[in-house]
Amino acid sequence: MSVENIKLALEVVNTLAIVIASIVAICGINAWRKEFQEKRNIELAEEVLALFYEAKDAIRAIRNPFSYQGEGKTRKPQENETPREKEARDRFYFVFERFEKRQEIFNKLHSKRYQFMARFGTEKSKPFEDLRMIVIEIQVSANSLSRIWSSNHISEDMEKRRQEHESIIWIGGEDDPIESRVKKIISDIEAICRPIIMGKK
Repeated sequence: MSVENIKLALEVVNTLAIVIASIVAICGINAWRKEFQEKRNIELAEEVLALFYEAKDAIRAIRNPFSYQGEGKTRKPQENETPREKEARDRFYFVFERFEKRQEIFNKLHSKRYQFMARFGTEKSKPFEDLRMIVIEIQVSANSLSRIWSSNHISEDMEKRRQEHESIIWIGGEDDPIESRVKKIISDIEAICRPIIMGKK
């Protein structure tokens, strides 16, 4: 083999070595990128699932039927408020006080919603919206009850609405409408997050 042939063979070998090294490097970078992305997905899924569990406990605490001394007293009375109106509004203001104490949980959950949608798809955001609607319903029911209880006369229709609103703000028995919905939300978010956490998705 001539010197020129040897040089040519060495150049080919060097070129092949560079190409192979480049391919290995690219594959390594892609594998690292994929592993890094999967790790971020797992971390987000774990954090969101934990926040939903915290929110479930927070809603139970907010709906606890037992009142504590001083609850409802932080509300600022409105102008020209009658004693009956004040008593009724103070009575159901505990919902907002309890919610405020746990506000950070719901704020964190809301802040993760868009990141979750961007990472896993907008169709996976339903549990977030369902939970938000429950919080709104509890607050609306507290306001509605304060109006009903401040009325001088409670009609049959108002009595029916009173019972409906009370079943929303207070924990009930087996037919508790909020508890069953919260369980469904937790089940739905677990079905989304657990496969991601276990690396199956």
